[in-house]
Amino acid sequence: MSWFTEDWTPNIRFSVKIKQHLYSEKTKFQHMDFYDSFELGRFFTLDGIMMANEKDEFIYHEMIIHTPMSVHPDVKHVLVIGGGDGGSVRELTKYPSIQSIDMVEIDERVVIGCQSYFPVTTTGFKDPRVHFFFEDGLSYVKNSNKTYDLIIVDSTDPVGPGEGLFSKEFYDNCFRILSLDGILINQHESPYFEKESNEMKRAHKKIKSIFPIAMVYQAFIPTYPSGHWLFGFASKKYHPIQDFKTSKINQMGCLTKYYNSEIHTASFALPNYVKDQLKNI
Repeated sequence: MSWFTEDWTPNIRFSVKIKQHLYSEKTKFQHMDFYDSFELGRFFTLDGIMMANEKDEFIYHEMIIHTPMSVHPDVKHVLVIGGGDGGSVRELTKYPSIQSIDMVEIDERVVIGCQSYFPVTTTGFKDPRVHFFFEDGLSYVKNSNKTYDLIIVDSTDPVGPGEGLFSKEFYDNCFRILSLDGILINQHESPYFEKESNEMKRAHKKIKSIFPIAMVYQAFIPTYPSGHWLFGFASKKYHPIQDFKTSKINQMGCLTKYYNSEIHTASFALPNYVKDQLKNI
């Protein structure tokens, strides 16, 4: 038997015993691999970093989508940047009130690979409201004349293809193409290890300088570095607690395995060590 190992820090490694290495490809942008494991089911990696697995992907995707959808009262048009595994799109397609979902993914091979080897997250790709744009997200928001009610930045870490999605120019253009009451959500890295913590603080500083409401919320994802992960909530109008529609997720009959109304409110209650990192920004 063999193991997949990811370096979380120079001194800490995360390893998963695998049944089978299903597929490997060097795309134009990154190295992509799919595995079948004993504990986590299938999972895939980009440049040696785990992106999603069958056992806990629902935590990330439910928290990045249902949190803003339970705050904004009338989301019609959504932009997803990144998210080639399809999990964010899958959760969005559960809302019949959404009229269009534009997905911008720089690497088409990731979408094709996930459709073949990771079907648990790609069911939403068949929805007629979903439109694909295989290009750089930084360029897309810079050149777009569309207006969106919600932008989901479901990016990789701020290295390689995902680096531009953490720049101030990117956030400025997201603000520009959002509606007057629009919301931006981004995966915000982890507050625990130094590398991810520094990137989290850099991103939050940029977003807070642009949006009148900029807050951070959390989820606990066992297979992400440290298991403690953050999301950024940025809005032109709506406050994530004061404008939270507690019954919305129940009214639509949407079954979730992690997200609920109590989790929504509690996720914005941050530990003191995280508050200390954010307080001087």
